[in-house]
Amino acid sequence: LLITACTSTPPKVTPQPDPNSFAVWQTQHQQEIAALTHYLAQQNLSTVLPMPQLLRSASDWQQCQAKPFAVPPQQQWASVASVLSLLQWLMATGVVSHHIEVYSGYRSASLNACADGAPNSTHTRSFALDFSVVGTAPSTDALCHFWRTQGKDWNMGLSIYPSGRIHIDTTRYRTWGYDYTRQSAMCRAPES
Repeated sequence: LLITACTSTPPKVTPQPDPNSFAVWQTQHQQEIAALTHYLAQQNLSTVLPMPQLLRSASDWQQCQAKPFAVPPQQQWASVASVLSLLQWLMATGVVSHHIEVYSGYRSASLNACADGAPNSTHTRSFALDFSVVGTAPSTDALCHFWRTQGKDWNMGLSIYPSGRIHIDTTRYRTWGYDYTRQSAMCRAPES
């Protein structure tokens, strides 16, 4: 009996899913995600970004004791569609690669404050995306040229931070840099 006890294999332990994974999180938000997915499908925008990327909240979510994902309030869905249309156009025209990593979309006001976002950030009151291009550095020249020549038509807000992260929104035509001012912006408006 003692020999059997020493040689038996231990029972298999099934690893528990990471509680912060999208698969676990989405089970608690199925109706909201399904409604947003349906809305984006009606706008022909459901394939621009996978949901786990589109719904990322902020890089600092852990430090801020928040969730890694968030569904924007329904009153912001038109803004979500507008930003996705812009991103789709940037990808289709080769200004931005199809291979991107999103760091932030919608943020609650409390998460935005904790993450040192701008006090009136479009991440909270409209919709914005912060992302980087995977594998290669983005063409800053192409992005700035697009913003200067077509940005007004899109009401495009654009920032390219020193880290390489890119912010886009469609709230109003403007640009800024690391200190949230025009003076530190990588892109400059054409001189009038």
